[in-house]
Amino acid sequence: MQLEVIGVGGAGCRIADAIRAAEPADHSFLTDVFAFDTDADDLARTVIPESHRFQYGEDASDPDAGLERGLAIGQESVDELLGALEGGRGTSLAADAVLLTVGLGGATGGGTAPALVAALQRRYDAPVYVLATLPADREFDAEAETSSAGHRTSDHADDGPPRPDAAANAIESLERLDGLASAIIAFDTDAWLRPGEGLVDGRDRCNRNLATRVAAVFASGGDSDGAVAQTVIDTSDVRRILGDESAIVTLGYGEQTVETSGSRFGLGLLPSEPDVETSEAVSAIETVVRKGIRGKHTLECDPVTAERGLLIVGGPPAWLNRRAIAEGRRTLESAIGGSGILGGDAPRPDGDRVFAAVVFAGVKSDRLEELRAAAD
Repeated sequence: MQLEVIGVGGAGCRIADAIRAAEPADHSFLTDVFAFDTDADDLARTVIPESHRFQYGEDASDPDAGLERGLAIGQESVDELLGALEGGRGTSLAADAVLLTVGLGGATGGGTAPALVAALQRRYDAPVYVLATLPADREFDAEAETSSAGHRTSDHADDGPPRPDAAANAIESLERLDGLASAIIAFDTDAWLRPGEGLVDGRDRCNRNLATRVAAVFASGGDSDGAVAQTVIDTSDVRRILGDESAIVTLGYGEQTVETSGSRFGLGLLPSEPDVETSEAVSAIETVVRKGIRGKHTLECDPVTAERGLLIVGGPPAWLNRRAIAEGRRTLESAIGGSGILGGDAPRPDGDRVFAAVVFAGVKSDRLEELRAAAD
């Protein structure tokens, strides 16, 4: 699936940077990556080429600028932002879909995203997905000693000024995106921070983890250096699972390093496919599928609440045992409450890891209810 990524606001631009860095060298899936921000200094820190960066509006990252001001700036600037997109890559959209990355809780990203998503949906005949990070408890609750995930929220001076309206802003932005975004992929910052870790300290690591999952899902289709998937996950498959009705989506992921040095019985004089025991391949796939389904998700939820699911198993072709992948798909089918399940493989001849990327679409999450309660 060919994807255009648009980072909006400081957090959104950092995520767009991370996705660009996570793109597999042998399997390109990004057509363009853009960075939009009201803060010139934050924008200058991105590694996205200057031709694809654009400063707009006032500095809505000012803590005194509320979400209403951010919404107004977004609405006032939307035509300007569309012009910046078309100035960077032309009037036509080469991608199969657009992914808008944004951090919710502040004014810039949450304020601009609804207007920009609506404009993109009107302009192009392609789905517009939103990848949204949710604020951590410490950002809006100065009294919180422990996060909802059991993490100690130590005082970190570099985390920036408190944002008492962060929960309310995040919920309002999500509500405004409902009915506009084709789907909303959520990432719960609070659950991913380590004990005692500050927001600034943890954000690069969190962004890398998030970008790895995004790349595993959206770079799944097609061929890679001549390796043909047994069951290709194409654009229509991804669109079918994510839907077009603003479903809340969470991503699971598991990986395992495997041996790729060639036949263990040969002399090593010529490159060859590794001689993989069937039991080893099956075990590796079972392990990563289990991690993807039952391990840490970008937004924690009970898989049984999902309406649809997608499983992608990738790695060196010799390790992609078809029966094990089919069994993984049945495992996913039994884990979710819905009946819409798709699965496929993604050969990576130059890779040294077997991975499983899992998409849960249409989920319900206690974390969103916690943020709604904090917003009241």
